Amino acid sequence: GAPGSLLATAGAMRAAGLLLAWALLHPAATQQCHPASPGGVLRFTDRHAEIRVPALHRVPSSLDPLYGLVRSCLDLIQQNPLPTELLRTALNDPGSVRTSQVVQYELGYVVCAAVALLFTVAVPVAGMCFCYCRSRRRCGGRLRAHRRSLGCRRRCLLACLSFTSLIILIGVTCAFVTSQRVKGQMEPGLGAVPSTLRTLRQHLANVPQGVQMVVDKFEVPRKQIISDLGGLSRSVGLSIHAQLKAVTYAALEDLQDRAGDLQTSLHHLQILDRTARALAAARAELEPALRERRRRVVALLDDPRCTSCASVLGRAQSLELGADYGKVPSVEKVLKALAGLPRSDFAEMIRQGNGTFNSIPELAVERMAQVIQDLRDDLARTADKVQSIADAFPLPDYTRPVSEALLKAEERSQPYLREVERFERYRWIAGTVLCSIILLILACNVTGMALGAYGLSKREDPSDYECRGEAGAKFLLVGVGLAFLFSWLLILLVFATFLVGGNIQTLVCRNWVNQEIYKFIDTPGNLPPSMNLSRQLNLRRDSNLSFAYRECKSGAGLWEVLQLDRSYDLDEHLKSPKYTADFQKRLGEFTANLGDVRLLRSEGRQDLETFARSGADEVDYGRFQEEMKNPVVQTSLPGLARNLEGLQKMQRNSTVAGRLAAEARALWQMQNSTVQSQEALVAKLGESVQFLSRLAPHLKERVKRTLATTASVEARLPVQAQQILRQELGCFTRKELRYFTQYLNWVGQTLREDVASCQPLATALDNGRVILCDRIADPWNAFWFSLGCCTFFLIPNIIFAVRLTKHFRPIRNRLISTGSEETCPFHIPRVTALKL
Repeated sequence: GAPGSLLATAGAMRAAGLLLAWALLHPAATQQCHPASPGGVLRFTDRHAEIRVPALHRVPSSLDPLYGLVRSCLDLIQQNPLPTELLRTALNDPGSVRTSQVVQYELGYVVCAAVALLFTVAVPVAGMCFCYCRSRRRCGGRLRAHRRSLGCRRRCLLACLSFTSLIILIGVTCAFVTSQRVKGQMEPGLGAVPSTLRTLRQHLANVPQGVQMVVDKFEVPRKQIISDLGGLSRSVGLSIHAQLKAVTYAALEDLQDRAGDLQTSLHHLQILDRTARALAAARAELEPALRERRRRVVALLDDPRCTSCASVLGRAQSLELGADYGKVPSVEKVLKALAGLPRSDFAEMIRQGNGTFNSIPELAVERMAQVIQDLRDDLARTADKVQSIADAFPLPDYTRPVSEALLKAEERSQPYLREVERFERYRWIAGTVLCSIILLILACNVTGMALGAYGLSKREDPSDYECRGEAGAKFLLVGVGLAFLFSWLLILLVFATFLVGGNIQTLVCRNWVNQEIYKFIDTPGNLPPSMNLSRQLNLRRDSNLSFAYRECKSGAGLWEVLQLDRSYDLDEHLKSPKYTADFQKRLGEFTANLGDVRLLRSEGRQDLETFARSGADEVDYGRFQEEMKNPVVQTSLPGLARNLEGLQKMQRNSTVAGRLAAEARALWQMQNSTVQSQEALVAKLGESVQFLSRLAPHLKERVKRTLATTASVEARLPVQAQQILRQELGCFTRKELRYFTQYLNWVGQTLREDVASCQPLATALDNGRVILCDRIADPWNAFWFSLGCCTFFLIPNIIFAVRLTKHFRPIRNRLISTGSEETCPFHIPRVTALKL
């Protein structure tokens, strides 16, 4: 029926659960490790940063277009490449340098020097001639005639003088700004030379301490690995327990169900046997009493004195027994087979199996204690191996020549740096004074033009004297005088700064950027033996300064560019297997039996096998159910008793009525005392029959499956536990090896890029170029370029100022000439004072 189908469905679902658990368990060894947590990245402190050489870079400026223009002009002036032959001769044999070679190379500067010399001589001479002419009233005097074109010429001269003044103002502003920028960059730039050299020496001196510091940082991964080892055994045990608990608990639950089936079936079989016997005995006792009662009731109802009794007679005649439980199958054979079961305590057995399985984490801690201690000892030995990195590091004995060369360079540079600082102070003072004079000239120009223009606007007659116009002319002449007086000083300052800054740009900076200087230094014979940088810096014999610079700039270590007695390969010293082989081997060889769990002992297995062979599933429980469909008595005793009670009320004969009442009471007594007790037994029998009939079809299959599952789980648990152990240890090994790898990679990176890096040498060279070329030479050259523009524009300024002074003074002759006719306009005579 429906209960049987539901039970079958539940059993199938449980079997499917077991199969699913095994399917999930089977590939345990191929599962991936847990993803690394954020704590899996080691953090190492950086204590070497205070002795680094900070890299300097060109800072973008609003004056960059001016710097670019000046560099283009210098490239045009000096188009010759680096004078290799001239420099070689000058460095090796200065006395043999010929002037013609220098002039040939500096031809552009020689031309500029000639122009400067011409300017220096010509402008003062022109100024003296102008002064002589002024003393003779021939220059800067008055206009002799008033022409119609004078207004246009005056406005043109005003515009030209304003334009030249504006250009001079822009130039002197740029000169002021660039002069201040040179002054602001010169002091820190000069100070950076000894400080950089000291930093490089400190960097080299701190290499041994830095290497030891890097080695000491092995404490970081060591502490992390020791911390991980502390939780390894419990983690392995918990992982085994977590991955195997589903199938183990399912097998224990299934075993518990079979034990319950055994005990419950035995109980119901005993009830079935006792109840069937009791029902058969009760039937035998009831049969004669029921036969006698039927006879008496039929006889009473046949009595002629019984009124209307014929309707109940047929029912009384059918009064007989119903169900006969003597015909149902006997279960004595089954009970005999199950006698003495269960011989084992299944509850205790399951409790012990569950306890053994749940104790796997503690068992793992116990059995892995020795290997974890051995791993800690391996870590201590690994620390000694890591110390060999510092012990075998070769640099301390080979950086001494470099340190000595840096110290010598620092000492020799001090006097030159002081001289440069002194000359820069003089340059700044001279530049500031001369720029102030140019500003004074511009002030004279502006004041003169303003007063002159104002005077012209107030003068009614061109021949009239006007004091403001005359003052404007005098201011212009003062500006002209200042220009004549200081122009030679301006051109001398411009040429001196031009010669220095131009040669720094074209001879040094340009060839520094394209690395022609490095090529010149690397070429044998260019430098005298006392300046052999490769030997002084102890560079490798098969390399040169250019190669060392490129290697250092790309992040090479000092040991890769210095000449060592034997080659040193840092990568070989930092190979991970050299430090992790013992650690990895010990974990790889470790085995432990952590899955030996007994779920079912032999006596329990025998009990279940006896239960399956007992024949409880062969009993025909359908016969019981068919018999139970029949009532204990075919005719309902209560119904018949109520019929007799109804007939009693209809009788006129008191004797018959009394007999009917007595028979009714007898039927009620039989129903209440005998039939009801048998019906209760039948109900009890029905419960047992129902349970046994549901269990019987699946009994052998369930017991067989339980025994097979339990045996399979017991056999596979050690295998699966070993697989999970290998998986967990493999994941742990890979995790800890990552710590080793992180540390060794950090060691290599720190030694190459920080502690023993030669990159500071390349950075120092780059910083020197940035300071000299970008931060000093560019504004220096922009200074002389701006001041030179101001100086050369003083010439048109002088010309326009002198020409304009005539227009601010009264005109001598008022006649206006048109070329073909003369016009003398009529004027009203004015009264003038007579001279006596």
